[in-house]
Amino acid sequence: MPGAVYKATIKHAGDEFFIGTSPSGHAVAIDTKGDRRAAPTPVEMLLMSVAACTAADVISILQKKRQDVEEYSVEVTGERAENHPRKFLSFHVHHIVRGRGVSEKALADALKLSDEKYCSVAATVRPTATITTSYEIVETE
Repeated sequence: MPGAVYKATIKHAGDEFFIGTSPSGHAVAIDTKGDRRAAPTPVEMLLMSVAACTAADVISILQKKRQDVEEYSVEVTGERAENHPRKFLSFHVHHIVRGRGVSEKALADALKLSDEKYCSVAATVRPTATITTSYEIVETE
């Protein structure tokens, strides 16, 4: 059975800039001129997508588990091959949860569910890249 079809559009805006329009109609600038750094590159967007996909899952699960999360962030690093097409070989996703009495088991369960069941971006890159995960819980007052 075929799945849902998504359509995005990329338009050249000149001088190695592109405007991407997502399936939901949101526009984002994309910069492919390496040293300018005026907008994310396609590779940077993939790196952020890996983190954002799992972050959305994890925070949702923690909220459903009624964890007192005051601040949540995800740091992602990716290692790329040296030779073209310089694909990602691995990603490391580090979750930082700040809150009161956040259960380590609740977080570990949320990470596992995201990793094994929900995160479609991770599932898409996993056939060619290894994904490792770590976390820290910072107790607040």
